Amino acid sequence: MPYNQRSRHITQGPERSPNRAMYYALGYDKADFDKPMIGIANGHSTITPCNAGLQPLAEAAAAALKEAGANPQIFGTPTISDGMAMGTEGMKYSLVSREVIADCIETCVQGQWMDGVLVIGGCDKNMPAGMIGLARANVPGIFVYGGTILPGTWKGKDLSIVSAFEAVGARAAGTMSEEDFEGIERHACPTTGSCGGMYTANTMSASFEALGMSLLGSSTMANPAPEKAASAAQSARVLVEAVRQGLKPRDIITRHSIENAIALVMATGGSTNAVLHYLAIAHAAEVEWSLDDFERVRRKVPVICDLKPSGRYMAVDLDRAGGIPQVLKLLLDAGLLHGDCLTVTGRSLGEELATVPAAPAADQDVIHPVDDPLYVEGHLAILRGNLAPDGAVAKITGLKNPVIRGPARVFEDESSAMEAILNDRIMPGDVLVLRYLGPKGGPGMPEMLAPTSAIIGRGLGESVGLVTDGRFSGGTWGMVVGHVAPEAYEGGPIALVREGDPIIIDAHRRLVQLDVADDELARRRAGWRQPAPRYTRGVLGKFAQLARPASEGAVTG
Repeated sequence: MPYNQRSRHITQGPERSPNRAMYYALGYDKADFDKPMIGIANGHSTITPCNAGLQPLAEAAAAALKEAGANPQIFGTPTISDGMAMGTEGMKYSLVSREVIADCIETCVQGQWMDGVLVIGGCDKNMPAGMIGLARANVPGIFVYGGTILPGTWKGKDLSIVSAFEAVGARAAGTMSEEDFEGIERHACPTTGSCGGMYTANTMSASFEALGMSLLGSSTMANPAPEKAASAAQSARVLVEAVRQGLKPRDIITRHSIENAIALVMATGGSTNAVLHYLAIAHAAEVEWSLDDFERVRRKVPVICDLKPSGRYMAVDLDRAGGIPQVLKLLLDAGLLHGDCLTVTGRSLGEELATVPAAPAADQDVIHPVDDPLYVEGHLAILRGNLAPDGAVAKITGLKNPVIRGPARVFEDESSAMEAILNDRIMPGDVLVLRYLGPKGGPGMPEMLAPTSAIIGRGLGESVGLVTDGRFSGGTWGMVVGHVAPEAYEGGPIALVREGDPIIIDAHRRLVQLDVADDELARRRAGWRQPAPRYTRGVLGKFAQLARPASEGAVTG
């Protein structure tokens, strides 16, 4: 037998199991039972433009699997549109959907005893969920990204979904006309595909190239482009060979390959969510990885890509400049990658990069040389202090003033904070504290793109801080600190902050500190009581009961 066909014991067992009849109902022939059964976890959905263009990719992959001598078995996975849910109660389901999608993939692959699985995803949580599912099932697998959206334009300016969120703040501040507001809203998202900057979807998909679980060059293609379907088909062919060779995700996802992935995240200025998601992926793959490892990689890897949200360019611009392979080649030549890590092709990362030019074209300025970076160290820093003794995450590059000390403005839900921002009750120098928004307290650790974008839109991005036990969108930038652990619901120090307390955020010292005496904090702690859970039933109730802290990836299993 040329490969380890797990499904054979069902379809050709010693007692010639009668469940073959169900396969015949699907159009199988007798000869099909000698072929590997390959799942296609299809995230197609008309809920969101991120996933609305996935069906052609699933069809291309299925056709390629058949041509390569395998039986495609397509099953669906759900998705939540982060952009549509943002600022609503629905956003609490976003991180939860990561666990639900991973459960779906594990359930179908193991329940149907598939020989391999190709995962196709678009919106933010599809990527980490798919990789968690692949690592859990540990049958040969590959990830196919749905592709990025093309930039929108309004009056000659490139737009993304974040442009629309920032426009809300600008319109409320009176610095944007109604014409421009509606123009941005109507033109920000012109095609299918995932949000177009180096936000969470593009961050995770790009990092999967470095991880070795996606084909090189596949993550920066636009969803409407013909090469996206061709890449899905090639991914299917590569997967069939991985099945024949018995090459599994946990052979590829190792401590060194995760380090490669995080190096790529740092070099491209990627999303803070990568911290949460790679803690979860490492947990699923049973790889030792902690918050301290992110800081270790950050100190040695510079930011070399000028990409939104804090830079100038979009993912399609990076694609034209050479894409992720070009970035990886620069990092490899600088000694910042483990080139011997195995990839899903069966070749090492170094071998895969052998034909990539040593430098990008001279007529582009998206990718900078390693010795002439935008920032000499990575941008995702792990902050600690008495406000976050178990750690917090912040983007620390692109700030004119990386230190702020100001009075706390305390909010226990996102909507009240948003109202204060839009009604001019937040002043320069303030530090917003948004709490009871962690994995258990939210529950679901919602993203805070609406308030952070409103802050930017009102011109307060450099003068107002924000600290939360919730998360941030990949489109967020500014003096913001998230993933504060322990969270407020678990009695973390963030629960003890009172209105007006001085808070220090110091990116230089990687410090987030509540400037209140220890004995006063002890008195407050003695009087603190855990609030009643916001949800006790359903998927949010289950997540609240099971979720681990943000410092452990907020995993449930």
